[in-house]
Amino acid sequence: MGKSPLAARTRLAYQTIMQGFPADLRKLASRLEQLAREAGAIALTDFRLGERTSAEIRLKGGGSPVTDADIAVDRFLQQGAKAILPEAGWLSEESADNPERLERDWLFIVDPIDGTTAFLRGDPRWCVSLALIDKGRPVVGVVHAPALDHTFLALRGGGAFLNEEAIGVSARADLQGAAFVAPTEYQDVLGDSLYELHFVKRNPSLALRIAQIAMGDADVAIAKPNARDWDIAAADVILSEAGGALVELDGDALTYNRPNPRRDMLVAAPKALLGESLALAKAAARRGS
Repeated sequence: MGKSPLAARTRLAYQTIMQGFPADLRKLASRLEQLAREAGAIALTDFRLGERTSAEIRLKGGGSPVTDADIAVDRFLQQGAKAILPEAGWLSEESADNPERLERDWLFIVDPIDGTTAFLRGDPRWCVSLALIDKGRPVVGVVHAPALDHTFLALRGGGAFLNEEAIGVSARADLQGAAFVAPTEYQDVLGDSLYELHFVKRNPSLALRIAQIAMGDADVAIAKPNARDWDIAAADVILSEAGGALVELDGDALTYNRPNPRRDMLVAAPKALLGESLALAKAAARRGS
């Protein structure tokens, strides 16, 4: 069966937008997307749908799990990224942080497997998250979920795409009846509002939760404090290019390549809903403190 006219138009839009970028940036984005896909293929060799991973599992210092697949993907991405843009710094969940990165304009921020807990138990909701930062803001973001056959890609100023089809945030005008993705401990507070919100099951991967908002699959997502830049950098530019915003409670655009990659409470929402969403998140934060 051939592609629908809508699919053909969105594919043409993707090609047109990509052609509108400087050749170097188009080539760079294409190479990073391919790198993320190849990394996903490496991870898939140890993924068992509905079953425990074949990779060895151990605990890191903070008690969170890491698998041999995380490490293998991290090494592959670091080698590949260095070959693509040698002058860029590197920040990854599974690599020792080198403060020398703070002196670089360009920085790769990577989570080799975002959603490791899902990966190790056979849940397909995990992804490779790869962002390129220029002077503190992401310019290219790839979130590749190979077990779901989903590849999100965005270039700053060029739109956001899922499997080469343009995506956008919800067109909802207000929060009445909105679909929220939120931690369980915040749902009572949020549910007490007058908006009659309903709650969507949380994805184990924060990058994919933010991508849900970018594609309009849910309206707003709230994440409790303690996320790290590698969880969100790629999804940040995808959401921004889809018409949304990812912010902390101050409401400002996030900057990257800071000494401490830890984040406060996060809100992901369409720009039209950001003010109301921030007010609800602040109320939840006050009640939860």
